[in-house]
Amino acid sequence: MSIELIKKIRVETGAGMGDIKDALDKAEGNEEKAIEILRKSGQQMAAKRAERSTSEGIISIKEEAGKIAVVALACETDFVARNDDFKKASADFADKLFELGKDKFNEWADQEIKNNLIVKIGENINVSSFDIIEGEVMASYLHSNKKVASVVVLEGGDIAKAKEVAMQVVAMNPKYIKPEDVPQEETDKEKEIYKEQLKKENKPDEIIEKILEGKVNKYYSEVCLIKQPYIKEDKMSIEKYLDGATVKHFSHFSL
Repeated sequence: MSIELIKKIRVETGAGMGDIKDALDKAEGNEEKAIEILRKSGQQMAAKRAERSTSEGIISIKEEAGKIAVVALACETDFVARNDDFKKASADFADKLFELGKDKFNEWADQEIKNNLIVKIGENINVSSFDIIEGEVMASYLHSNKKVASVVVLEGGDIAKAKEVAMQVVAMNPKYIKPEDVPQEETDKEKEIYKEQLKKENKPDEIIEKILEGKVNKYYSEVCLIKQPYIKEDKMSIEKYLDGATVKHFSHFSL
């Protein structure tokens, strides 16, 4: 077997030199059969590693023409997450999501991981989350560790404001846009908890009702994006920072 053939297969599959030699031996030097053997070994490895935890990884973002594609690609170890091959794969996955759209991407990603990426990387790998968001005024923010990201779409305002709010979403991880979005049962549950706490403090009923209002508003300032204190000026809410613009949508991604 020639070293040129081994190098050629390495370029195509990313597999290790030893694995390629073994595959060529089994394929009796046939290039196509060797590649097929390598891909099958990747599928077998995927099955064996499927239960292994994938708590590491990186998030990649692709922005273009009013669309933002986000892919969170997960792996087993931080060592692999910092590997150049893994970083490139993550970026390629975001490009592919943008190209294929959400419906076709999931099947493509599953096959790409089993047939190629696991052979190249050698760890359990999966797409932990992905999405495509569209809008006229929108921005994304990716934390420096590449493990947390967000996308925000505004009505009114500008991209600079959307970027600031996206940074807020990464930092504070809100659950809702505004108080009206909080399910009534969740608000009622919070009120019940606060009420029980206040009763133990022997507060009169009329005082309890007034305190409850403040407690609920404090809860909204924690879970509702527009009511949160702006991370760069905590005396100003996001609602006030937006100055008439409104948040149409936000997404939070994490590994």
